[in-house]
Amino acid sequence: MVPPSSPSGRRTLLGRLSLPERNYVAEALRTETVGGVILLVAAVTALIWANTFGAAYTSVSDFHFGPEALGLHLSVSHWAADGLLAVFFFVAGVELKRELVAGELRDPRAAALPVAAALCGMAVPAVVYTVTTVLGDGSLAGWAVPTATDIAFALAVLAVIGTSLPAALRAFLLTLAVVDDLFAILIIAVFFTEDIDLLALGGAFLGLAVFYVLLRTGVRGWYVYVPLALVIWALMYNSGVHATIAGVAMGLMLRCTRREGETHSPGEHIEHLVRPLSAGVAVPLFALFSAGVTLKGDALAGVFTRPETLGVVLGLVVGKTVGIFGGTWLVTRFSRAELNKDLAWADVFAVATLAGIGFTVSLLIGELAFAGDDDMINEVKAAVLIGSLIAAVLSGVLLKLRVRRYRALYEAEELDADASGVPDVYEQDDPEYHLRMAAIHERKAAEHRRLAERAGATSSKPDSPA
Repeated sequence: MVPPSSPSGRRTLLGRLSLPERNYVAEALRTETVGGVILLVAAVTALIWANTFGAAYTSVSDFHFGPEALGLHLSVSHWAADGLLAVFFFVAGVELKRELVAGELRDPRAAALPVAAALCGMAVPAVVYTVTTVLGDGSLAGWAVPTATDIAFALAVLAVIGTSLPAALRAFLLTLAVVDDLFAILIIAVFFTEDIDLLALGGAFLGLAVFYVLLRTGVRGWYVYVPLALVIWALMYNSGVHATIAGVAMGLMLRCTRREGETHSPGEHIEHLVRPLSAGVAVPLFALFSAGVTLKGDALAGVFTRPETLGVVLGLVVGKTVGIFGGTWLVTRFSRAELNKDLAWADVFAVATLAGIGFTVSLLIGELAFAGDDDMINEVKAAVLIGSLIAAVLSGVLLKLRVRRYRALYEAEELDADASGVPDVYEQDDPEYHLRMAAIHERKAAEHRRLAERAGATSSKPDSPA
């Protein structure tokens, strides 16, 4: 994302990706986009179900099952939040590990942009929420709700409005979301852990140690790791630490660097297998049983009158935009870096607005922050949905204003005139590419000479009699 330097000698922010990184980002975002559309359908279904057949929705969400002796007799919604989201956070852990050892975050200079943008994009919404609730004499418990970005939902918005973002902006959005997920995980682990069962926690750590040893000794087979992962998850859940932390920990343990002869690292291979399950099943099912907000009566109007819910909306729409845009600007202001000449600050602002779509993790944090207060949870969820909708509409308008520019950049990045399977922009320093292009142009020139000769011969014939 950040080439060593531009022609002026300064580093370029949001520059061209390396070819392997471009291919990885394209594959990851392709899966997330499909998952985002499914997520969008699940959220709409939840809203319709909860507001038309509310009793049935509540009955299914509150249905309990699971072994009570193991402390796992949980409701359907609880299984979705603590069980299925562990799969989502496992993928987030693998993504983070890959970014740290083989992706954009391995270079401290390249990492400065997404890390600064993500930190500011989480700090400013928290400040906006805090100021709003203090002025309105509300509860500070939900300060972390507007700090998270939902990459799948953001990509679903991009798919709906039909905007082909250039690779650099897509990579920035993905890396930003990975760093965002890391800090969201830390927030959940630090601020939403109360009573700890040290015996269960010790068992979880022992299981993680076994998991690590098996990986490092080269043991293979899903029938070994899946049962072990379930045991670790159950112990983590019973320890009092949020169970999704187990998924992150296991994801971070996978090897994400390639050895000689490997096409993909084990981490990349497993991520490729699990990501569709996360994006297409786990997260949409969580949304189905978490986004069922009752919107009857003054629930919608109340979002803009209660300090807690207003703080969530302003945090997502204003805080995220100002934080991410400001963090990116600060990187250029205090380092020898300049924005990619093909882009404008308006593009960064539009992506920052898009990052205000907080859904999956925001809903989860809302449930944790106001546990025991069902009415407040419902209103906070409504605020998350409304804030995300406003951010989606604003970013859609801003991105549409630049759609022609994006389409031109995207087509230039994808152009493969010599049909080599590699975009031409990555072959400019390859002599073989230029020889292939020369041969193509020579064939075209020969064809045009033949057509010119034929046209000349036709025009020199005497006119036929009338």
